[in-house]
Amino acid sequence: MKGRSLGLLALGLILIHLVVSTLHGFAHQAAMVTLTTFGNVYVIVVITLAPLIAAGLLFARQRSIGGLVLALSMLGSFGFGFWFHFLSATGDNVSQVQGSWHSTFLWTAIAVAVIELAGTLIGFAIYWSGPQP
Repeated sequence: MKGRSLGLLALGLILIHLVVSTLHGFAHQAAMVTLTTFGNVYVIVVITLAPLIAAGLLFARQRSIGGLVLALSMLGSFGFGFWFHFLSATGDNVSQVQGSWHSTFLWTAIAVAVIELAGTLIGFAIYWSGPQP
């Protein structure tokens, strides 16, 4: 895939990630699943802001750095979400969320994980492809 196309794919993925993770955040609130202070800061900085910063870098002649920021932010987001949504014994685990928001919480957690894995791969592909003219 050519450099510009990969950058546009990354941008689309970043925007989809923002929408799905926002919907997942609404499911958190509606299901009354709260995060710790650390969790809230992590969500704001790594999961929300870092991919947006990566998008800006991808189109501001900082393509390699943008790809690296995208890859690392998506990898960090995936690790955080996978741990809390699927492995940990906390109220944030999908098996612990009950009620009418269970399905939305579950499917957005799965969708976010898949998007973050794709974002990690795309980010590293951009980084490893080097700077583009």
